[in-house]
Amino acid sequence: MIVAQDLEMRIGARVLLHPASFQVGPGDRVGLVGRNGAGKTTLTKILAGEGLPTTGKAIQKGTLGYLPQDPRTGDLEQIAMDRILAARDLAGLMRKMRDAEEGMASEDPQVQEKAMNAYPRLEERFRAAGGYAAESEASQIAANLGLDARVLSQPIGTLSGGQRRRVELSRILFQGADTLLLDEPTNHLDADSIVWLRGFLSTFQGGLIVISHDVELLRQTVTKVFHLDANRGELDQYAMRWDLYLRQREADERRRHRERDNAEKKAAALLQQADKMRAKATKAVAAQQMIKRAEKLLGETEGVRQQDKVAALRFPTPAACGKTPLRAEGLSKTYGSLEVFTDVNLAIDRGSRVVVLGLNGAGKTTLLRLLSGVEDSDTGEVQPGHGLKLGYYAQEHDMLDMDATVGENMAHAAPDLGETEVRKVLGSFLFSGDDADKPTRVLSGGEKTRLSLATLVVSQANVLLLDEPTNNLDPASRAEILNALRTYEGAVILVTHDEGAVEALEPDRVLLLPDAIEDLYNETYRDLISLA
Repeated sequence: MIVAQDLEMRIGARVLLHPASFQVGPGDRVGLVGRNGAGKTTLTKILAGEGLPTTGKAIQKGTLGYLPQDPRTGDLEQIAMDRILAARDLAGLMRKMRDAEEGMASEDPQVQEKAMNAYPRLEERFRAAGGYAAESEASQIAANLGLDARVLSQPIGTLSGGQRRRVELSRILFQGADTLLLDEPTNHLDADSIVWLRGFLSTFQGGLIVISHDVELLRQTVTKVFHLDANRGELDQYAMRWDLYLRQREADERRRHRERDNAEKKAAALLQQADKMRAKATKAVAAQQMIKRAEKLLGETEGVRQQDKVAALRFPTPAACGKTPLRAEGLSKTYGSLEVFTDVNLAIDRGSRVVVLGLNGAGKTTLLRLLSGVEDSDTGEVQPGHGLKLGYYAQEHDMLDMDATVGENMAHAAPDLGETEVRKVLGSFLFSGDDADKPTRVLSGGEKTRLSLATLVVSQANVLLLDEPTNNLDPASRAEILNALRTYEGAVILVTHDEGAVEALEPDRVLLLPDAIEDLYNETYRDLISLA
């Protein structure tokens, strides 16, 4: 259970949440919604005990499973399955049991006695955590999230970003916590895994708070909705399922409009009468009272919901370049004993549009990292053509300097821009005033996405490498990205699970990984997008 008491959130002078109280108990499945930057991720961090509110407190009762938007990876040398089993400390218990078994075989009587005393206690803890059947349970959860035995046997450091996040989600679901806090759990999942996760969460008996832009997941899963209003700083609580919430919210908004209209009409009449009376000294006091009554009327009426602002996004006008600004020949990549792909050849002509498809772990993100120069290939080479200017959007935002401020990241991306111009661009991406001085590490996933995109806008890139650019975005912001893709005149290499993004790109070619097969794009590849 989670209990919030008079919880308030502020960033500088901005109020993200006025004091609010609520609780989430067994059987409560809450969808936490609101526009990007409203404070949803900040609120979940506080509820998980990993952040502090401005005032008030969050109390956690029982065990808690928390999936943050920025994935944790743990020890990169740790085997993926051991990372999952560690949620119940099974891997540690198994090691201790093996040590005790060796101790019982010792010829030293003291070592033998100590091991014999320890083994029953360890075995009982092992059984309580699920015993040997738990490993099968963990494997089943992981398989449902697209992780096979080969991936689970690999060190975490050899896995792709999407695979690491699915390992973390598997670990949290396997943990068996009383309450789950999940921030965008469908990111990096294929279509089958998303369907399975919806079913799992819809029958979960504990408490659940989920942030998701997957409308179908919210429709199937949640029994309550908390709407964090970015304009009013209020948490509106609806004890109902998703479709009822949508209807109720629209009804509430119509009521607010009516009440506000009535209040404004009455206030206008009072102010008009006060204006007539103010000229007469004998009626000045009465006029002041009418003005106060008008102000009170407006003050007591709920404000009408303001239209959520959306970043106005247009990708840059590409700098002039040669016919083929980017070429790759014979690229291969291996992590340890895991061969990701071999012999990838790619020629990116000016204005060409390529979508990269393949199952999770096929090397899509790795390929973009090689093309961008973030990583080196094992064989082959990336050949920049005349006038190449690369713009790379990384799905984990690892092109941003998390220790720098928002404004400093923009200045690094476009050193020739003055501070006024930097702030102007940031303003168009909804970073206003003191936002430029925020440390990048405190931004929500949606805000990091907007900042990453803002750095692309000022880059003059003529080849864009885009890795899941629509992740973490609300519907309105996603629509802006898709429109920007449609109108961009440069070349694009796109990795995505989003069918709408591929449709907006209108790719002329497709590259299939890990087999490095290149083909002209056609509608027969459409079914692969959500599976990729």
